[in-house]
Amino acid sequence: MKKILAMILATTLTLSLTACNGSTPSSSAAPAPESSAPQSSVAEPAPEAPTSGGKIGVSMPTQSLQRWNQDGSNMKAELEAAGYEVDLQYAGDNDIPTQVSQLENMISGGCEALVIAAIDGSALTEVLKGAKDKGIPVISYDRLIMNSDAVSYYATFDNYKVGTFQGEFIKTALDLDNAAGPFNIELVTGAPDDNNVNFLFGGAMDVLNPYIESGKLVVPSGQTEKAQCATPNWSTEESQKRMENLITSNGYAPNGTKLDAVLCSNDSTSYGVQNALLAAGYTAENMPVITGQDCDKPNVKNIIAGTQSMSVFKDTRTLAAQVVKMVDAIMKGSEPEINDTTTYDNGTGIIPSFLCDPVVCTVDNYKELLIDSGYYTEADLA
Repeated sequence: MKKILAMILATTLTLSLTACNGSTPSSSAAPAPESSAPQSSVAEPAPEAPTSGGKIGVSMPTQSLQRWNQDGSNMKAELEAAGYEVDLQYAGDNDIPTQVSQLENMISGGCEALVIAAIDGSALTEVLKGAKDKGIPVISYDRLIMNSDAVSYYATFDNYKVGTFQGEFIKTALDLDNAAGPFNIELVTGAPDDNNVNFLFGGAMDVLNPYIESGKLVVPSGQTEKAQCATPNWSTEESQKRMENLITSNGYAPNGTKLDAVLCSNDSTSYGVQNALLAAGYTAENMPVITGQDCDKPNVKNIIAGTQSMSVFKDTRTLAAQVVKMVDAIMKGSEPEINDTTTYDNGTGIIPSFLCDPVVCTVDNYKELLIDSGYYTEADLA
């Protein structure tokens, strides 16, 4: 594992604290410490509250996944610290009509800018016409909103790079360039209505496809197309059901057909895959190479325990801080910082974007990446 980490992370580990803008990720989600200066015997006037910069609507898809709770709370804290009023809404459990209704209320309720993580990137075209009519700028957050000319900017992590990290990890772990093989692999990606899947799955398959075509990697199920490998709503339960079916139909078992790797595009799908394999008798000693993304707490615990091989860390504090900068620039009438003007076409044209850098996390570097940076505490991962 040390060898794998060295080969993959040599140029990426230093990004852990400087992923977006070269500075330590903001931790403003925590309350600011109170002043330790001694109190004067004469009453001092209370400090002025930050001048309100306007009302910002923040729409998140669900509270059922840890990462969206963190994204929402980090965003709200960052925006409020910058002096904005924040209307933060979660759309039930990935309920599209709820998200549409919440956005309608934000548009009619005085929000001057919208930050939206869409459930379905193609389901918001009509509601966002209202935002455009009112001149309300829209930042598409992490998931690109499709087929809407109301989208002003896009902020996300480099999801193609996430996929290539996962593919390269499998390539290195199995030593595909040198080992004889063949090696058995199965493929699990995310929600078919999430545009990010095109980049995540595409990045991984750009690495793995040459080995599949040469026969070094074999997919016994034959399920190699994105639609075949998709998981509705990135559901842990759905990925577990699919893996259980793959185990049954292909005879995977510690003493049966060998399964060498499972490409999982994120941690929630990876967790379901691991549940199915553990129930089939696999242990940390014989578990296939399994990838993930997001560094959710249960998955980091599994990395420590040895049942998940890696995850890709996307520091939500960094993305939230970058989006706050974008909102602040827009609200003050200036152009926000962007670093991609060619990649993301939402069907109405290229959306100016800012891409933050992800970082590979393994058992060898999780303490430095997650605990030393303050993202988690030791107790969180106990």
